[in-house]
Amino acid sequence: MTQIVYLKPPENIADRAATLRISTRTAHEGVDEAIMKSGALDSPQNYHRFVHFQHQLILDVEPLYRREDLQKIFPDLSQRSRLAAVQSDAAYLGIDPPIGRSGADLYDIGIPEALGWLYVSEGSNLGAAFLAKLVWAHGLTDDAGATHLAPPAIGRAAHWRAFTASLNAVEQTPDEDRRTIESARRAFAHVRALIGSHL
Repeated sequence: MTQIVYLKPPENIADRAATLRISTRTAHEGVDEAIMKSGALDSPQNYHRFVHFQHQLILDVEPLYRREDLQKIFPDLSQRSRLAAVQSDAAYLGIDPPIGRSGADLYDIGIPEALGWLYVSEGSNLGAAFLAKLVWAHGLTDDAGATHLAPPAIGRAAHWRAFTASLNAVEQTPDEDRRTIESARRAFAHVRALIGSHL
């Protein structure tokens, strides 16, 4: 079975990002496996389901990218939102958008919990490099149908390093770090649930 290969963050990243990676490895691998088993990237028709899934997921996490308290931690947070890109892809492909958000309202969660969700959301940009190659095989491009999978202007690795630098700079107590890990696991569980219902 084909595996999604993620770019590895630098070895000298601070402990929080490394701890999150280790603590969520099983959940992360489960998401990768579920996506590949779904066959959502095997054909243009199946890819429509994938875009609908991505649209729902990105819509669900969008409140985080609009929160002023989080924008103080991640100055480029609003520019990292992929909602406009996935909306463009859905329109190009003629896909009806999801109706509303699913799951918890992320406007109301604490900063430690928000960091866990953002870790999962931003980490998906690394895996998108592999997903994009599969989609290109169907004739779609970064400008037509696969915009939300396109690399950031500064490159995926640099984009990730900038995020983890800000993530690791947040001062938290051990209990708050525990809440961040638990939240990241909940975020992966939410992704798995969406895979089950959309793919």
